[in-house]
Amino acid sequence: MFGFDSGVINGTVDALRGSFGSSDFGTGFSVASMLLGCAVGAYVIGIFADRLGRKPSMMIAALMFLLSAWGSGVADTSFEFVIYRLIGGFAVGAASVLAPAYISEVSPKEYRGRFASLQQLAIVLGIFAAFLSNFLIAEIFGSAANVGWLGYEAWRWMYWMEAIPASLFFLLCLFIPESPRFLVAKNKESTAKLVLQKSMGNYAETLIVEIKQSLSNYRTPKLKDLYEANKGRIYPMLWVGIALSVFQQFVGINVVFYYGSVLWQAAGFSESDALLVNVISGTINVLSTFVAIALIDKIGRKPLLFFGGIGMTISLLGLSVIFAMAGTDASGKLVLSSENGTLALILANTFVFSFGASWGPVVWVLLGEIFNNRMRAMALSISAAAQWLANFAITLSFPVMLSKFGLGPAYAFYTLSAALAVIFVLRWVPEPRGASLESVQ
Repeated sequence: MFGFDSGVINGTVDALRGSFGSSDFGTGFSVASMLLGCAVGAYVIGIFADRLGRKPSMMIAALMFLLSAWGSGVADTSFEFVIYRLIGGFAVGAASVLAPAYISEVSPKEYRGRFASLQQLAIVLGIFAAFLSNFLIAEIFGSAANVGWLGYEAWRWMYWMEAIPASLFFLLCLFIPESPRFLVAKNKESTAKLVLQKSMGNYAETLIVEIKQSLSNYRTPKLKDLYEANKGRIYPMLWVGIALSVFQQFVGINVVFYYGSVLWQAAGFSESDALLVNVISGTINVLSTFVAIALIDKIGRKPLLFFGGIGMTISLLGLSVIFAMAGTDASGKLVLSSENGTLALILANTFVFSFGASWGPVVWVLLGEIFNNRMRAMALSISAAAQWLANFAITLSFPVMLSKFGLGPAYAFYTLSAALAVIFVLRWVPEPRGASLESVQ
């Protein structure tokens, strides 16, 4: 759902512009509006997760996904569309906090990185499903703006398709157990023990004791819990979580996922070819996530972030040079030679692969690991909210940067961000591979 809701906008941008008569800024805001909801959802859901539990909170998010899918498709004005996208954004933001927290809390430490990476696999599969769905619908009716089934435009059906995975998400949530760490915090140790026995066997008794110790004097987390009063500062690890989240977005990955069709049409591709390129990028994104899953518990989190950051920096630098040197036609549309167009595609997909094998999954794994039990939900909420605000800034700015400065300067900024991310990893990011969550201080 996280991935589908994030990716479905990709093939509908031009159709939305035509249907609502939006300016460049208005189009950017329609696309980016979801991300404001994401930031709010990511922040607020930590409170719900600590009071109601992880499972009920995920079910609430599923219902909001359903409402957003229906409403985004029926919207007749830009204002209506933004409202429903904000609701979907709230659900995405909530999922971005709930999933890594829940997965890390039910996983054995030996496999936690691999299991937490499955969240990213699910996200990229959702993005791929959205890209494929958009491509097939556009192929059937010729364009996202053309009238489709039952007299509704094709772009509306692209959003309505989201109701299928949203319904499945809600139904599957009925069958998962509550987080054992939440249950212990609510003095439901017998239920927590049953959950842990299913996932960790004989280690359950010992883990119950460790959880109780780590949650001693437990109470619902508050913002002030993130402040280290005796040292007069915010806990340093929170800054690490925030910075990881911001860098993950400032490298520009969601420009590819939200504006892929616009980007490649700006580079001279037809709408059909641009949507097909999205499907290819989505496939590479999925495959690269399997690389992360295979390596994260073997070589650790930091090496993946480091080498992935190097790959992103090199590929983004190449793209910024190609786009900066490209000419334009009489209408101002970017013109690439066949050789440079092919090279740009290779570099763009190298960037997607580098991100998908490193910063995509690893950041979410770390956010579920680096905070101790007492502050995890709240600290993860703050970090995820920062991520969505950074995503909003990048997404809102791209159409304006594209029209005012061109693709070259835009990609130069993403290149700089990727290079700074590599330095940050070397200097400040910890390596929690093999450590239990209870040992995190």
